[in-house]
Amino acid sequence: MNAETRSCQNCKAQFTIEAEDLNFYEKVKVPLPTFCSKCRTIRRMLFRNECIWYRRKCDATGKEVLSMYAPERPYKVYVNEYWKSDAWDPMQYGVDPDFSKPFFSQIKELLSAVPHPNLIQKNLVNSDYANYAVDLKNCYFIGGATQSEDCAYMFGGAPRSRQCFDTFQSRDMEYSYEVVDAEKCNGVRFVQNCVACSDSTFLYDCRNCSSCVGCVGLRNKSFCIFNKQYSKEEYLKELERLKLGSANGLRAVREKFEALKLSTPRKFATILKSENVKGDDILNARNCSDCFSIWNDIENVRHTYRSFDRVKDGSDGFVVWNNSELFLDVFSVSGQRVFYSALIWGGFDIQYSYNCFDCNNIFGCVGLRNKSYCILNKQYSEVDYKALVPKIIEHMKTMPYVDARGLKYGYGEFFPAEFSPFAYNESAAQDFFPKTKEEALAEGFTWYESGRKVYQITKKIGEVPDDISDVSDSILQEVIECAHQGKCSDYCSTAFRIIPQELQFLKKFNLPLPRLCPICRRGERIRSRNPLRLWRRKCSCAGGQSANGVYKNTAVHSHGDAPCVNEFETSYASERKEIVYCEQCYNAEIV
Repeated sequence: MNAETRSCQNCKAQFTIEAEDLNFYEKVKVPLPTFCSKCRTIRRMLFRNECIWYRRKCDATGKEVLSMYAPERPYKVYVNEYWKSDAWDPMQYGVDPDFSKPFFSQIKELLSAVPHPNLIQKNLVNSDYANYAVDLKNCYFIGGATQSEDCAYMFGGAPRSRQCFDTFQSRDMEYSYEVVDAEKCNGVRFVQNCVACSDSTFLYDCRNCSSCVGCVGLRNKSFCIFNKQYSKEEYLKELERLKLGSANGLRAVREKFEALKLSTPRKFATILKSENVKGDDILNARNCSDCFSIWNDIENVRHTYRSFDRVKDGSDGFVVWNNSELFLDVFSVSGQRVFYSALIWGGFDIQYSYNCFDCNNIFGCVGLRNKSYCILNKQYSEVDYKALVPKIIEHMKTMPYVDARGLKYGYGEFFPAEFSPFAYNESAAQDFFPKTKEEALAEGFTWYESGRKVYQITKKIGEVPDDISDVSDSILQEVIECAHQGKCSDYCSTAFRIIPQELQFLKKFNLPLPRLCPICRRGERIRSRNPLRLWRRKCSCAGGQSANGVYKNTAVHSHGDAPCVNEFETSYASERKEIVYCEQCYNAEIV
């Protein structure tokens, strides 16, 4: 098939549906999308609130619980244990399809009627303060993590970690702090895009390095500071001089480290053990395009962010994992043949459903567990179900839902943005596609502020000790002012406390107290990553040096003294200051 160009009905931008996309849509027999990839991604992300939680009453038990749904939201919320119990039946909310009104309207009514769990949790031990979490023990303020222990402030798909604080999208980590997109590291602080490193501070794009500070692009090195080799004795003397236990010392090292990052070539994309892929942060994948953060046996996937552990044949996913196969326009899914759905943990042949566990052959359902052949939470026989679903699909095509802005949603579109239980600034959309309040409201999204608590600050940010050696256990009783003071684009809490295990960790590894609240620290980590977008650009290698003249090549490249002619798709926009090399030029300098 030939590619097809369309105009997005939301942002009005022109977008191309590639031949591979057309083949997939034909394979699964669905209409072509009417929204561009970016707008589709934002709509899915609107349904995930990873870390903005509130206190409210459980509508079943009256118990005060943490909830990702603000108290003012018109939803019934049950504490997780009660929601999973047999004390109530989601089937009692079942209704017959009404062909006199849009099917999406009926889904919206069901979303408002069926109770929701306060947080998404499974197999947690002493880890109540966690969301989208599975198999945690002794963890605190966690969002999107599995199989981890004794961790806090860890977000964004963080499996198999122990004794880690303030990480984003890092896996198989131990005793580490302020980490982004790293794996198999131990005892590292302030590192990004690193693998198998240990006992180091401020690393970027390093592999198998130990006892290093402020280094970029190193391989198999020890006792280096700002990429300069030292003996062990010299290294230890320099390390003491750097005063990494003080906020001022740490700030000075960070400034020099950031300058080194800008003067060192980096690869156009982090792609390892993969073939025929386009995107960034890709490991062990085949035939994938427009994908970001996909790892561990991913095949034939497009327009997807955060997919891992044996996923095959799908498009437009946000958090898809664990043997999922044949998916389309989904959020948080582990299953087979799941289309236009969110929060589906286990099951197959599912469409337009929300928060369902281990179900199969369901359409337009909410909150079901271990059910089959259901439509709008009502039970049908297999024969009746299979006869009714095609009629509903045809009805969705002929009578689309029209939202407040006049946008149309028929069969082949994910849930409308106005169905999201979260405001724009509560959702993952704000993390990756940030907007001001004015911008969000102008584009038809909601914005929420009334749920913010006003804290009685006991220690202003200027009163926080500079050096960790000057901090006593009395800090645990203080309410510390966040340096952003609520003036940033994050959902700043304006104040925070230090928890006991955090203080113990900071003292053990000689790290100063943080100056930002956990939400703002998380925001800083996310902003350190590249956007979920690709640009076409040329290699920055001009022959013997980088095109901006900042970096002098250390090796003769295959193109000699002439500029490299290689082009690629990268998440680095052409106007950015980083030196971006193609794989061949990068390997000549770094590997």
